Amino acid sequence: MIGRWVRDNLVLMLGLAVLAYTFVPIAVVVLMSFNAPASRNVYQFDGFTLDNWLNPCAPEGMCSAVGRSIEIGLLSTLVATILGTLAAFALVRHDFVGRSSSNLLIFLPMASPEIVMGSSLLALFVASGLGGQLGFWTIFVAHVMFCLSFVIVTVRSRLAGMDDNLEQAAMDLYATPQQTFWRVTFPLVFPGILGAALLSFSLSFDDFIITNLNAGTTTTFPMFVWGAAQRGVPMQVNVVGTVMFVISVLIVVTGEVNSRRRQRALA
Repeated sequence: MIGRWVRDNLVLMLGLAVLAYTFVPIAVVVLMSFNAPASRNVYQFDGFTLDNWLNPCAPEGMCSAVGRSIEIGLLSTLVATILGTLAAFALVRHDFVGRSSSNLLIFLPMASPEIVMGSSLLALFVASGLGGQLGFWTIFVAHVMFCLSFVIVTVRSRLAGMDDNLEQAAMDLYATPQQTFWRVTFPLVFPGILGAALLSFSLSFDDFIITNLNAGTTTTFPMFVWGAAQRGVPMQVNVVGTVMFVISVLIVVTGEVNSRRRQRALA
């Protein structure tokens, strides 16, 4: 009896185990954000406190590093999402010379190790005469470069799996191409674009290797954490991680709720 139940629910149990394995580190981060460490070498929960949440900018330079990472993440996400979405539409909806070869070029940045891409971009900046001007804008360009492929692949997958019957029906009802795009195509593709933007921002916000190679004297949040780890990571780092996680969950849940509402309205 027990053996049969295990066989029938094996996939479910494996799925729950994977979810637990995924969320355990997040739970630790949330827990440690309320920790009052007894020393700099923080490896255990020593006591509950709200000081970390009430004084998130207590570690010198942390809030400025977080703000800089958010600025770079938002700018690079905006540019990468716009360019990636346009490229995805071109790859799915249009035929042109070199279309098949472009797939290889898209996947190359994703398949290449970050150290290779970071050093290549650094060599490019140095060869362009920007070796002494590494900083905010070189990080921004580098982040757009490696986020672009992820946006293209995500949006292209959404477009490839989309049924074009609604677009054809709109045109049969004398809708112009512009009206068809904004009232039919774009709402259907928007969840994919939003997902690509979220992925792009998360990749940009927590990138260290490419950023470290092209940052110069500029410090982002991952670089601050790496530097702080040499002395003992402040608990406010976990506060930032918890806040970013909660914001991401809220965005995803809101998008899912709105998507289901649209599906019910169309049904």
